[in-house]
Amino acid sequence: MTDGCGAPVQTALSDDEDTRGQVVVAGKVTGAGGPVGGAYVRLLDSAGEFTGEVQASPEGDFRFYAAPGTWTVRALHASGNGEASVRADGPGVHRVAVTVA
Repeated sequence: MTDGCGAPVQTALSDDEDTRGQVVVAGKVTGAGGPVGGAYVRLLDSAGEFTGEVQASPEGDFRFYAAPGTWTVRALHASGNGEASVRADGPGVHRVAVTVA
């Protein structure tokens, strides 16, 4: 299932999720009060170039299908912004938590 822009509906993934050989960068956006729903979450490559954007679920969950490499995830929300990096060396779910402040 996809949202209106063609992105997958943002739901939590388990660490043993069958990614069918794909690299998945997934996580949760949080703030001082817990999960931050509705944040715009951007995926940036190792050169800092924009590669994609999704809107976090009401529970703060997000995911991107990506290539192996080092990625920066940036979250933008009315309550603040934040970013974190993750190294995704191969297929599977690669977790990253982003805190906005």
